[in-house]
Amino acid sequence: MHVHAFKSDTVLKYSILLMFAFSLAEAVAGLAADSLALVSDAGHNFADSLTLVLALYAYYLQNRPADNVKTYGYHRAGVLAAFANSVVLIVIALYIFYEAYSRLRHPTPVETGWMMAVAGAGFLVNTGVAMALIGGRSDVNIRSAYLHTAGDAASTAGIVVGGFAIRETGLVQIDPLLSLLIGALLLWSSIDIIRETLNILLEGLPKGLMLENVVAAIASVDGVVDVHDMHIWSLGSSNHALSSHVAIADIPPSESGEILKCINKLLEHDFNIRHTTIQFEHAVCDPSPACCIPVPESAQRLQKRT
Repeated sequence: MHVHAFKSDTVLKYSILLMFAFSLAEAVAGLAADSLALVSDAGHNFADSLTLVLALYAYYLQNRPADNVKTYGYHRAGVLAAFANSVVLIVIALYIFYEAYSRLRHPTPVETGWMMAVAGAGFLVNTGVAMALIGGRSDVNIRSAYLHTAGDAASTAGIVVGGFAIRETGLVQIDPLLSLLIGALLLWSSIDIIRETLNILLEGLPKGLMLENVVAAIASVDGVVDVHDMHIWSLGSSNHALSSHVAIADIPPSESGEILKCINKLLEHDFNIRHTTIQFEHAVCDPSPACCIPVPESAQRLQKRT
């Protein structure tokens, strides 16, 4: 699925303008109200504005066609952008923790009226942007931007509640405590994205797939004798590739072509794998131990039964 199905470039452009404008207004209001929670959230929103800029740039890159140098195309541009965005958010979260700790040690008065008004406006802005991005969550790049803005919406809602609590109780420590929650939210939303993008960049097994199931599925195709030396990786967040050695009987090329057709149809339908390199063999090869992926025992048992 391509992210342009929901006009992501247009959505991202308007979202960038909104987020930049609001983060600037929130920073000014936070300084005027002496609210660390507002200033922290302004930093969060500014980081999300940069996130959206990177997401837009990566969107254009990953939709460029392959060429003689980038033979797979630019699918991983979005993955790199998502990884960079998450790392930036972690740095911001650590800084927020430091500032919140300082405020807890030395509490300062907070202007709750400004705090609640600006945070309320921020909730509306972030919710609108998050709803606009929700249609592209199948792409890790867009999902990263979506999680950031959804997290912003939650944090601004918390600031509104916190401002009301400070007004009613007089406990100004609520402001840095809210900042700690915002920082924790940043970390939580970043860790899953970092884990997924690192797995893609390191060419790990795509999320949601099990090697054993893929091997067993190919082994169940009529005419397949053995499956080995299999590798599965992701070109981007939703483009998967596979290479494997498949042993078949010594049959005419026309019959092996039918087996290949069945394998590719099965891989696309059951596992969303569209880019395959299948090497047929009529005798057991001696693959290099460095690159050979052992077949799980359960899959071996299935191959013996077939």
